[in-house]
Formats: sequence, structure tokens, C-alpha cells
Amino acid sequence: MTERKKPAYWWEKFSPTKTPHAGAALAALRRGIGQEPGAVPEMWRFHEAELESAVAETGAPSAELTAEHTALTLFAVHQQSQRQPMHRKGTGLGSALRRLSQSPQYKETPDALNARVNALATSADVLELAHHLRGLITLLRGIGQPLDYTQLHDDILAWHYPDGQARVRRRWGAQYYDWSKKSDQPA
Repeated sequence: MTERKKPAYWWEKFSPTKTPHAGAALAALRRGIGQEPGAVPEMWRFHEAELESAVAETGAPSAELTAEHTALTLFAVHQQSQRQPMHRKGTGLGSALRRLSQSPQYKETPDALNARVNALATSADVLELAHHLRGLITLLRGIGQPLDYTQLHDDILAWHYPDGQARVRRRWGAQYYDWSKKSDQPA
């Protein structure tokens, strides 16, 4: 039996200067914001998750399709008007948000950002999670801070399951508050 290779998602292949019709592609993806996965025909060509099999069993989009759809639309929001790729392998969401917290806008008054991060981390479901992510991604775009969209996709996929939410929440918290470095500081 051959193990299926993990797909290369669209954001992994995207280049602001080399992707043909990059602006039009990003606009097509942004049209999917707030829409049910698979409902926007302009987005179909960007999906790696199988659209037909994703809805065949239950009539509803699969967790995989929902995660990919959400990540695609968020990437399109993030990449808009950016000259550098906003997908950066290895930069988790919590780390990207920590860098945002260190920006001039939030460094002295972090309460508003902390409240947004807390709202994200306590999202009850993927729909609420996507809502909070959109606002935070817009802030990351404002400072040109990229993140790992493949990891974000996996985090959104995990959010469909209670044990997955707990794992993702812990990782985001560890990255955001950088607990690894706090142990080095005197008490």
C-alpha cells in the first residue's frame, strides 16, 4: 500500500511576483470569506481537498475542506498588497502574534491585543475561530508579519475536535507568551 503524499497547498506555491495573475487569484480567494467551503466556484481550482468526496458522505463540508477553505481565505487577506510572501514555514500563529505584540502599536498597551488573542483561543467552534483569525490576520498584514499557513491549516483542522483544540491552544499560548524564555529570567 502506498502512503499518500501530503499535498502542496496553494499558499506554499504562491509567489507575489511569479504566480500568474496573483492579484486576481487572491481576489477570488477573498470572495470565499464567510462563505461555505466549496460554494465559491472561483475557489475550486485552489483546493487540494477533494470537493466531491468532502461533502458526499454527510452533505456538509468535511473538516479537511473547511480547514483548507479557511486557510486559503485568510492567506488571501494576509497577502493582499504585500510584496513578500506571507506564508513562512516555521512561524507559528502564536509567534507571529507575539511579534505583533512587540510592535509600536501594542508594545506599551497590550491589553487590546491580549483580549483579541484570548477571544481567539476560547473560540467555541471553527466558525468563531475563523472570525477571530480574520481580525488578527489583518493586524499581522499591517506590520508585514508572515506565518506558517500549513501549520495554521493543521491547527484549524485540529480545532474541529476537543482534544485538538486543547493542543493548539497550548501551543499558541506557549508561542505567544514565549514561556521557554521566561524560565531563564529571575523570579
